[in-house]
Amino acid sequence: MKKEQLKKIIDVAMKRIPADLVLKNASVIDLFNGETVKGDIAISDEWIAGVGSYEGVTEIDASDLYASPGLIDSHIHIESSYLTPEEFGSLVVPHGTTTIIADPHEIVNVNGFAAMEYMIKAGERTALDIHYMFPSSVPATSFETAGATITSQDMAGVLERPDIQGLGEFMNSVGVFLADDESLNKLMLARDAGVVIDGHSPGLKGDALNAYIAAGIKTDHECTSIAEMNDRLSRGMYVLLRQGSACHDLERLVQGVTSRNYRRCLLCSDDRQPKTIFEHGHLEHHLRICREAGLDVYTSLAMASLNAAECYRLYDRGAIAPGLRADIVLFENLDNFDVKQVFIAGAEVARDGEYLPEVNKYPTDAVSSSMHVKNYNIDRLKLKLKSDKVHAIKVLPGGVDTKDELVRVHRDEADNFVFDPEIDVAKIAVVERHQESGNLAVALLKDYGIKHGAIALSIAHDSHNIICVGTNDIDMDLAIKSLIEQEGGFVLTREAKILRATPLPVAGLMTDRSAEWINEELEILHDIAIKELKVSKEVDPLMTLCFMALPVIPELKITDKGLFDVVKFEFIDIEA
Repeated sequence: MKKEQLKKIIDVAMKRIPADLVLKNASVIDLFNGETVKGDIAISDEWIAGVGSYEGVTEIDASDLYASPGLIDSHIHIESSYLTPEEFGSLVVPHGTTTIIADPHEIVNVNGFAAMEYMIKAGERTALDIHYMFPSSVPATSFETAGATITSQDMAGVLERPDIQGLGEFMNSVGVFLADDESLNKLMLARDAGVVIDGHSPGLKGDALNAYIAAGIKTDHECTSIAEMNDRLSRGMYVLLRQGSACHDLERLVQGVTSRNYRRCLLCSDDRQPKTIFEHGHLEHHLRICREAGLDVYTSLAMASLNAAECYRLYDRGAIAPGLRADIVLFENLDNFDVKQVFIAGAEVARDGEYLPEVNKYPTDAVSSSMHVKNYNIDRLKLKLKSDKVHAIKVLPGGVDTKDELVRVHRDEADNFVFDPEIDVAKIAVVERHQESGNLAVALLKDYGIKHGAIALSIAHDSHNIICVGTNDIDMDLAIKSLIEQEGGFVLTREAKILRATPLPVAGLMTDRSAEWINEELEILHDIAIKELKVSKEVDPLMTLCFMALPVIPELKITDKGLFDVVKFEFIDIEA
């Protein structure tokens, strides 16, 4: 704020001059006292000058509306929406979201620093206020091949940048409690810069959890039970209650929120697809879940705004009060949280579900080429087995965890795995696509349900190599080759024919088209997977597959280097 702006906001507050904008006679949500008051909200430039009785150059009648601070998603990966930052902003702002804490972990694992710069520049072209964390884990682990490697030496000076909010989710929890040198170096960079360090510690407890938090890690969004949540809260962590497209932890964890602990509880999405947003909304969906669980409106809204602002040191927002940014949502009601109007930094940016600014996109050239595959051919998809008894990755509906299950399968005369439609076990392959390493691994996936054809994606958290599941090598080969040719996305095949091919040309992760377009494509892909390929209705065909290569979520996963036991933290043979 410049001196002349400071004088202006004081003059507006004192009614010496009219406000630029006044929201008249609103029911104002006061999160500090936990009450609603009637009054005018006076806005000077991008700040709130006062709440009371004011006149303005422009006045908007809000007499039948509830004025809430703008909603803050405390942890989200924009890339998981398959949209560029500009399109993502246009999608969520009409739902009342004014700020997000974004971790561009996915695209940085593909394109490194070039991707970070792209996301920052693209984010500047949306009304949504995007605060980026710098990814801590590129690659996420040493057990897979990513498109980039960013060491602590590479990160020197990065966390001091004003456009970097903090250090992204520290996925290498083992590295922390074993005090390995590289983990300590990254943690020290964040500590020296005085920034927030996000956590990622599924299943961590006891001494290991103490060590993790003692290292300076402040948040966790991986709690799946109230016991885990309380364990972290008691140790001073902020817990991010996640409600994404794949993980619905908020529905369980909200039962553990009380009047004593709610100020350390935040709301987040982590991964949220357009389909979920179109059907349920964004953070207003989280708010509905909170209210249905019995939380009062002030507790619910604090978790969606004030708590997140304080956690991430965004002290200029999070409530409606003098001197704060005029990030304001006008709700029609406080039960369903229907959004009427949205203001960001004093400007009206959405009305009646419509995003008002023009969508002007930043060029994607720096992140447009992402397929660098070497030595791939169909013969490499064969899975030769020494035994009929093997380890399979068992899909668990409703989440991204898996189980290590022993199954019996069929082999041909050459001892190669043969798909049997009576046994719900299909072949799954990961093909490295970044470094031309030639890495390719094949394993088995159970309870995914596929009976015909193949599905290939270039989205496979966190290194995002090609992942493909199928019943036969011909369809898998066609899907993989087509995916490489179209520079990433989705390909579904059956009987040596392409049923649907959806390109994602931005790093193989995002479309350069609209939210409506990708949503329609995803619905078509979903229907084909269920109806034509017979994938189980109990799982999301695409989202489930995206997480089968994530070697930090228990129990069994596959990377381009082989079958990985997350519990033992080592590669294992497929034969039991």
